[in-house]
Amino acid sequence: MSVIDSIREFLWEYFIRPMYTREGYNAYNTLVYGFLLGVGIIYSYKIVERLKIKIDERLIYSVAPMIVFGSTTRALVDAGVLPKNPLILTPGIFFTAFFLILPALVIDSKTKKYPKITVAWGSLLSLIALYLFVTNVEYPKALYLTIIYTLIFSIPLLPFYKKIDRIFFYALLAHMLDIASTLVAIVYLGYYEVHWIEGWLSKTFDPFVLYPWKLFILAVIYYGLKYLVPNEEERRFWYVAVFILGFAPGVRDTVQMVLMG
Repeated sequence: MSVIDSIREFLWEYFIRPMYTREGYNAYNTLVYGFLLGVGIIYSYKIVERLKIKIDERLIYSVAPMIVFGSTTRALVDAGVLPKNPLILTPGIFFTAFFLILPALVIDSKTKKYPKITVAWGSLLSLIALYLFVTNVEYPKALYLTIIYTLIFSIPLLPFYKKIDRIFFYALLAHMLDIASTLVAIVYLGYYEVHWIEGWLSKTFDPFVLYPWKLFILAVIYYGLKYLVPNEEERRFWYVAVFILGFAPGVRDTVQMVLMG
């Protein structure tokens, strides 16, 4: 076997095939995706900084509709409503969403209309995806359960509303949606956790141990960023990234359960 064939086989085995089979993460794609994520966040911040977009709650409002579009589209692929395509599979959907939202942010910045155009563009795309979602619902109970658990998990966080950065508080709520959808999938529908540590914790102890584990990780991230990133604007952009990393899988998993049961 030639070197080129070996490289192709390696890429297929550890990167391309998992995109189609949803068999979970492995050591290789986890390290590469983690590295690309970090680089992507840094360069995205440089772009936002150059566009002179202030890092505040409006950025959350700007990206949320596009996240709904991307996550719902990804779930529609899993449910067989849309055909499999690398551009709308993980991690391709992240790049697709990024290149779809970037022109809107540029136009918003240049025309001084931020965030109206970005929100409108993301909302239009998300409505198209949500239409396909609503017309293919199979298991609505998953949506109700996820909402209930999200609310229950969010209640202990309410005292921190005025004590921490507002953007990070939104990130906390996004991750409550994420953990709620994960637990509903595992406990009620027989799914399993695809991430290494979380999968081990879920199997060794109980799926609900993932809730305090999630809170612990978020606390480490918050205080770690607070002390390691002195620039407030840059730090708040990382908070936005944390929001995206919670909201995106939370929406995707919820939609997938409702479509597939």
